[in-house]
Amino acid sequence: MSLRHAMLGLLAQGPASGYDLLGVFNNSLTHVWPATQSQLYTELGRLTDAGLVTVAAEGPRGRKEYEITEAGGTELRRWLTEVTPDQPRRNDALLRVFFLGRLSNAEGRAYLDNRATAAADSRTRLIALRERISHNPSELAVHGRLAVEFGIRMMQTTHDWALWASAELAAEEAAGSGEDTAATGETATGGSGAGAPGDGEGRTDDGEAAAPGDGGTGEGGAGREREAAGSGAGAGRFDDSGASDRASDKAHDSASDPAAG
Repeated sequence: MSLRHAMLGLLAQGPASGYDLLGVFNNSLTHVWPATQSQLYTELGRLTDAGLVTVAAEGPRGRKEYEITEAGGTELRRWLTEVTPDQPRRNDALLRVFFLGRLSNAEGRAYLDNRATAAADSRTRLIALRERISHNPSELAVHGRLAVEFGIRMMQTTHDWALWASAELAAEEAAGSGEDTAATGETATGGSGAGAPGDGEGRTDDGEAAAPGDGGTGEGGAGREREAAGSGAGAGRFDDSGASDRASDKAHDSASDPAAG
């Protein structure tokens, strides 16, 4: 119903034709509430039927000039003071962000970069509009500057957010690549630290022979070596020698006690 109240607000400033109202919408209100010519004329007919506006004068070629009635002024005031504004929740641009995972990382960043560019362009247009109306003393221009300033700040925020989000995707991609590289290097290094199956001697990280019972020599040592090798013992090395010792002790206990582990 805001189109109805927008037209009542415009007519409250003075009589106007449908053509005049369309010009105001196209030059200012379109930034917050766009309307087509057919919508405007249809709503003027409804307002007239409801007794909220009346035809004040008629001119050549069927031109009609409308003015707000007392009932229309009362309705406008009621809308301004008693009706809670709708908070729009639908946002086509943000809805797409939820599903950027269906695209490649580069495509996702391109979408966000395009949003940043579009916001910057909108902000530039609004700044130009602010300059055009900055010295206009009319009531609509004075209060319209408040709305224009909101748009400028909103577009700046959207621009900054889109660039931030694009950088987040880039960082996520870089982190993923780094993890893949680290995992590949860790696997290759870990494989070199495992004793050869059946050689009867385990090796610690520094290449020293492991003490008996720590996965090296002794009864069942070679079997444990083969078991470890077969289950991927070379999948990684411990940087903490204590963690390595604990892992070896656990492997030794499991081999000595079938019920352990």
